[in-house]
Amino acid sequence: MAERMHGRPAPPTGTTVSAANWDSRDLTGENHESVLFVDVDMTEATGAGAVFTDCTFRGVRFNASTHTDAAFLNCTFVRCGFFDATFTGCKLVGSMFDACTYDLLKVKGGDWSFTGLPGADLRRASFADVRMREADLTGARCAGAEIRRVDLSGAYLHQADFSGCDLRGSDISAVDPLATGLKRAVVDPYQAVVLATALGLDVRD
Repeated sequence: MAERMHGRPAPPTGTTVSAANWDSRDLTGENHESVLFVDVDMTEATGAGAVFTDCTFRGVRFNASTHTDAAFLNCTFVRCGFFDATFTGCKLVGSMFDACTYDLLKVKGGDWSFTGLPGADLRRASFADVRMREADLTGARCAGAEIRRVDLSGAYLHQADFSGCDLRGSDISAVDPLATGLKRAVVDPYQAVVLATALGLDVRD
């Protein structure tokens, strides 16, 4: 399993929900703390304001689920599927992802700061207007993804691949152009100056 930043262990869990069918479940207002979810089917689950704190999800299917103003705080996701899942205005601060799939994942707004997504395949995912400060995207594969107006300040981006990625409006001050794939990436004029400066160029009128 991928390690959390600074070697922090995953929070312990006290109860377990195993092989439950939560297909199309309305999660509105639910609150779960320190729960281990194993092989739970949350396909097409919906809801607003659900809160999961220090929970672990193993083999959970979030496919086509829709989460609004929900919180997954300091959670751990292992081998979970997020095909066509939508997170709008959600808070996932401190959560860790390992060996998950993200095809057509859509994240709109919210706070994903300090999340761990090392090596994640995000090529068919989209993030817009999201705070991802100090997120771990080491080695993440984002080629062709859409990452618009995302705050990546302080993020760990070493060996991440943003080739062909639409980065317009995002804070890319943490990007090292020599250690990050940027071929054919789409950037705005301000970002072009940031990258040029990072390469040691003296940009003038």
